[in-house]
Amino acid sequence: MLVVLSPAKKLDFSPLSTDGLQLKSTIPEMLKETKLLSQTTRKLLPNEIKRLMKLSDTLSELNFERFQEFDARASRPKGSKQAALAFDGDTYSGLQAGEFSEEDMLFAQEHLGILSGLYGLLRPLDAIQPYRLEMGTRLKTPRGKSLYDFWGDRVANKIDRRLSKMGSDVLVNLASTEYFSVVSPGSLKARVITPVFKELRGGEAKIISFSAKRARGMMARYIIQQRLTEPTPLKKFGLDGYKFHKAGSTGDKWLFLRDQPA
Repeated sequence: MLVVLSPAKKLDFSPLSTDGLQLKSTIPEMLKETKLLSQTTRKLLPNEIKRLMKLSDTLSELNFERFQEFDARASRPKGSKQAALAFDGDTYSGLQAGEFSEEDMLFAQEHLGILSGLYGLLRPLDAIQPYRLEMGTRLKTPRGKSLYDFWGDRVANKIDRRLSKMGSDVLVNLASTEYFSVVSPGSLKARVITPVFKELRGGEAKIISFSAKRARGMMARYIIQQRLTEPTPLKKFGLDGYKFHKAGSTGDKWLFLRDQPA
């Protein structure tokens, strides 16, 4: 069973503590594609980045500098950091990869994938450089008018190969719609289970964005720390008050519901 997450806009590239987990960084498996894509991102001017990503002037300049400094030649460039520790948004506050044991991280390396506009599909220990390139960006490349055109069915094929290697055909989709759209479900051979997280507010079940993102990370952590390789035990997930709601689930779209927190 493979789990996929979205990346995060917020990054943490501060040096790792020497007291923390010390595992060697790995090389992103789709780095050849990243190098090709970086030839396009390097040509972007600050005003183009601002328009494409709807960023402030300050963030546009920052990401212009990042694209200029991006080292497409090195597999583990200076200033890089392991993906699961570099992303720092709501999902990753739920994942808490910095608290993983070595055994946790090694299991995650095999069973967790992070979808990325720049890197395609990452493993937790893959070395990445600071960047911002959301999957929905309509960036023109030699392959088409968007990043979906650029990646085509390459990410789906990579997922299929990873699942085949582990002898499974189950993918747990904990990514956003924007990112999972790159997987091209029509070309994916796997069974896709999509957990949905809602809260009861005023008697109505609603998706609360930041809570749902954090819950996705918590569920990924649960899968990793429980060493789950089959989907059925996932229905026992109960962190942060969430419970599997059979009546609200349809097929492989599984609802996890909780009361509104006090």
